[in-house]
Amino acid sequence: MAELLEDTQSLESTTVGIYRTAAVVKGGRRFSFGALVVVGDRRGNVGIGYGKAPGVPAAIEKAQKDARKRLFRVPLKEGTLPHPVTGKFGASRVRLVPASPGTGVIAGGTVRAVLEMAGVQDCLTKAYGSTNQKNLCKAVIEGLGQLRTKEQVASLRGVDLGQTEVEEKLEAGRRFRAEALGSGAEEASAAPARRAGKVGGSGAGKSEPPQQRRRSRRDQPQAQAQAQAQAPSQQESQAAPQEPQAAPQQEQAAGGESQSQPTQQGSSE
Repeated sequence: MAELLEDTQSLESTTVGIYRTAAVVKGGRRFSFGALVVVGDRRGNVGIGYGKAPGVPAAIEKAQKDARKRLFRVPLKEGTLPHPVTGKFGASRVRLVPASPGTGVIAGGTVRAVLEMAGVQDCLTKAYGSTNQKNLCKAVIEGLGQLRTKEQVASLRGVDLGQTEVEEKLEAGRRFRAEALGSGAEEASAAPARRAGKVGGSGAGKSEPPQQRRRSRRDQPQAQAQAQAQAPSQQESQAAPQEPQAAPQQEQAAGGESQSQPTQQGSSE
C-alpha cells in the first residue's frame, strides 16, 4: 500500500519486498533486512531504491532515500505510454504496450507498483524469463527510460510524423466516451420521472426494502387462507339481519287476518 513521505506532500512510496539475510558468527546468526521500495508522484516521476539495515523500518527508510536520489521523468501520453517498449535486466524481460482509455494497468504486483507510481493508468504488460522482484523492477525502469515523445522523435529524425497508433486509440476512446455519455443522457431524458412517496393514495410509488418485499411474498399464502376462512362467516353475518325483516311481514299478515275476521262476523249478523 502506498504511503506519503513525510518530507514531501507529493511523493509516495510502495514497498515491493522485504528480504532477510543471516550472517553466521561465533555467537550464532546475525540477521539483517533488505527493502526494495518504489517512490513516485503518480505524475511522471518515479524511482526505485534498495536499503539494508538490522531492522525493517530502518531498511525501508534507507531504501526511500535511495529511491529519491534515483528519480527520473517518464514521458506519458494521457495516462498511457507514447509507444511500445521492452525493458531488459539480467534474465528478466518486460514488454510494455500502450492501451486504450479505460483498460487499466494489466500487470503483476511488481510491475504494477512501478507503473502506478509513475502515473500510468492504461497499459498492457508481459514478463518473460526470471520473475525475480529486483530484476523485474529494474527491467521496468530500463524500459521506461527508453520512452520518447512524438516531438522528440520528430526532432531527432528531422521529419514530420503523422498521427501515431497511440493517438488513434486515444481519439477512439474519447469518441466512444462522448457517444456513451450522449446515449446515457437521452435514455435519462426519455425515461419517465419517478416520484417518491405515495401515488394516487396508494403505496405504489414508494419503494419497499428487499426484506419487506420477501416477507410480504412469504405471507401471501397465509393471507389468502385467512381471507378464505373469513368469507363464510361474512356471508352468514350478512344473511342474519334478513330474519328480523321477515318477522314484521308476518305480523302485518296476522294483523290483516284479524281485521278481516270482524268484517266477516258483521256481515253474517
